[in-house]
Formats: sequence, structure tokens, C-alpha cells
Amino acid sequence: FMIGAFFAFAGVMAGLPFPVALIVAMIGAALVNLIIEHVSFRPLSQAPHITPMLSTIGVSILLQNVAANVWTTDQTPFPPVVGQANFEIGSVMLSTTHLAILFTGGLLMLLLDTFIQRTRIGRGMRAVAENPLAARILGVDPWRVVSITFMTAGAIAGAAGVMVAMAFSFITPIMGVETGLKGIAAMVLGGLGNIRGTMAGGLLLGVIEVITVAYLSSTYRDMIVYGLLIFVLLVRPQGIFGAMGHERRV
Repeated sequence: FMIGAFFAFAGVMAGLPFPVALIVAMIGAALVNLIIEHVSFRPLSQAPHITPMLSTIGVSILLQNVAANVWTTDQTPFPPVVGQANFEIGSVMLSTTHLAILFTGGLLMLLLDTFIQRTRIGRGMRAVAENPLAARILGVDPWRVVSITFMTAGAIAGAAGVMVAMAFSFITPIMGVETGLKGIAAMVLGGLGNIRGTMAGGLLLGVIEVITVAYLSSTYRDMIVYGLLIFVLLVRPQGIFGAMGHERRV
């Protein structure tokens, strides 16, 4: 997420058109995530589940420090990349930046869903997620699928980082920390292993945050979001759109 934003920033500052800089950011973030998979995940595949998680947290701290040394720890202004104009729809004010983010995010979600549901690699991802041994017996190379999954996740995260940079007009080496936690909340809320549920969970969290800030205060935002997360874990651990394990297999 953070690396993608900085790659796009470097591309824009080098004079690349924004669409090209966005593609460069997605490719760069995908390659970085592939390296993370090879260095901090694959060697620990036989270790307890907590081990690779701790390893990747260590890698994230390493990346933050690398970015801090390359681009400094201060907030780096992200240049405007689309023409600025405002549109008023009733009581709602939208800008060209908001519309560009909405269009790009929606397109990426559609492409990701199509990739997972309609392509051979996507079917391989779902097969490995369900049962790696059975997938291997049926001719699927689990580690190839895992690498592609990491690259896909890195590309999507990199694009998300760029869109957040567009929205807030600055980037920092620690910009991915809060978003990573919100991403976990969206996955739990939507249902672990359910991509469409996670997309819906992310949109729901975003709407809840905006309503909270608009009608209460920004100081209540995180309290309500993570309070909702705890509530969902207590009453429906599989998430709002998830199914229990035996139901999903059927």
C-alpha cells in the first residue's frame, strides 16, 4: 500500500502521465510483494501460522524504514494528478478526484472479481485456498498460485495506496498501518475467504466512518469501527456475508 503510493509519486515526479505512473506503482508493489512471499512466507510455510504473520509484520517495519530513509519521515505532498473541479449533487459535493477514485476502485474490484471467478488461475487460487493437497493432486502448482496471489494482492494494494494519496494529497512511510488494520476489519466483517464479502465490508466500513464523522465526531470514528468488528466477531464470527466452513464446502 505505502510502497505503491511512493512508486506513483516517483513516477509522477519523473514526468510520467498519471495512468502510466499508476501502472508502474501496481507493478512495483506486485514485485515487492513477490519478494516478501519468497523471503518471509515461503521459507516458513511449515511453521505455526503465527510465525509467517510475525515475519511479514517485520518486513512491513523494514519497508517503512526503507521508505523513511529514501523519502524522509515527513509528510510528502502528493501532486494533483487530475484536473480539479467540483460537482454538487443535492447536498453532496464531489470533486474530479473523488470521481476518479470511485471509477478506478470500482473498475479494479470488477477486474479482481472476474479474475478470481472466471479465469483458470483464479480457479487455482480458490482450489489451493480450499485444499492445497487436493489441488496438487489435480495438477495445480500451489506455490505458483501463491506467488500469483501475492503479486495480485500487491498490485491491488499499490493502487489503493495511490488512490488514498490522491484523496489526502500527501503520503508518509507509515500510511499503510491504519489502512492495514481497517483492511483486516473489512475482511472479518465481510467474511474471511469471501472476496465479494470483503469488498462489501470495506464499503460498509467507509460509509460508517463518513456518517460517524458527519453526525458525531472524528474522535468516535475508530471506536465505532472497531467496536463493530468486536460485535461481529461475537455474534457472527464467519462475517456478515460469510458461511460456516461446512456450508461453504457444500
